[in-house]
Amino acid sequence: MHTTIIDSPAGIIATLAAVTSLFFFLEKKTQWKGFNYFPPLIFIYLIPVALSNSGFIPTKTPVYDFMGANLLPMFLTIMLLDVDVMATIRVMGKGIFVMLAGTLGVVIGAPISLLLVKHGLGPEAWKGFGVLAGSWIGGTGNMVAVGYALELDESSLEFGYAVIADNAVYLIWLPIMLASKNFASKFNKFTGISSSRVAEMEKAAAELTTDKGNVEMRHFLYLIFFGFAVTALSSWLAGFITPLPPVFSYNTYKILLVTIFGIGLSFTRASKIPGSHALAMALVYLFVARMGAKADLSNLSVSVFWFLLGAYIWIFIHGFFLVGAARLFKVDVHTAAIASAANIGGAASAPIVAAYHKSTLVPVSILMALLGYAVGNPAAILAATLCKWVQ
Repeated sequence: MHTTIIDSPAGIIATLAAVTSLFFFLEKKTQWKGFNYFPPLIFIYLIPVALSNSGFIPTKTPVYDFMGANLLPMFLTIMLLDVDVMATIRVMGKGIFVMLAGTLGVVIGAPISLLLVKHGLGPEAWKGFGVLAGSWIGGTGNMVAVGYALELDESSLEFGYAVIADNAVYLIWLPIMLASKNFASKFNKFTGISSSRVAEMEKAAAELTTDKGNVEMRHFLYLIFFGFAVTALSSWLAGFITPLPPVFSYNTYKILLVTIFGIGLSFTRASKIPGSHALAMALVYLFVARMGAKADLSNLSVSVFWFLLGAYIWIFIHGFFLVGAARLFKVDVHTAAIASAANIGGAASAPIVAAYHKSTLVPVSILMALLGYAVGNPAAILAATLCKWVQ
């Protein structure tokens, strides 16, 4: 029987936390300029991939399921406490159209890329592309929901390829989105955004953050309570909603409910609790490490090459639509990068890209990602239908 060196829940979480904290320590200690292009996030994802696929920690364990079911909704709840809805809408502006253009790029790019690589894939590859579209428009919840809608089992080869491609493209696309910050002036000149518009956005973004005072022990307890309480309530309500006519999956309903409750709490005194942003971001990065640890590379075969090639062609079609929309609507590079991350990475990645570009835009990134949850399933099913036509 296959065993790993570390298999206890505490040991696994400690390992992921060690990897996560190590690279932020190195970034602070060394001041290495390479972190501008390869930020700690990349290593936080890749190192767990290596550890789990080399037998140091497992790729599958109940602790990952617990983290997936609770950590993501928890950090979303805590992060949403900082949202000022009206100010966020003012900051977002035309950026919402750029994100929707990126979504259109995912829908149109799916059949184009499959057409180019279908000779190396099986007859149900179109379903795998539909599942990947679900992830790239909404997130993991949409991926599962679309797989269910297309009657594609999670243990199937096509579903496995979609997961592998999702992670493989993420490793390439995320650094591009992060590094784009270094080309802000050139990109803004290309799109024709005026300096006054950038200044207006900065002014509006500044209104989204306020000094909440010093953090005390009780504040962490408050945040943990709200995080787990909203997660538990959303899970319970999602269980009632899911048996109704299937529009979204259980996980999608759960995240949508978390969003509603989180935004609702942002209108209360809970939004004044200090330390919410820092705690939420720590949980985000721990979740990224968990994503890397779950990446199982054991199911690779020759056909996965063609699936990956199609995925890379596909992502650059998305990028073409994104850049075109940024120029059309005169949007800055920060908003464009966040709009792309909201599509491709969803709620787990968009705040990370936002935090790296401009931390004041984190609430904007969440709202963009939440829009993806709303349109992800129908748009991905449309993409799958187009793929079926060209298969």
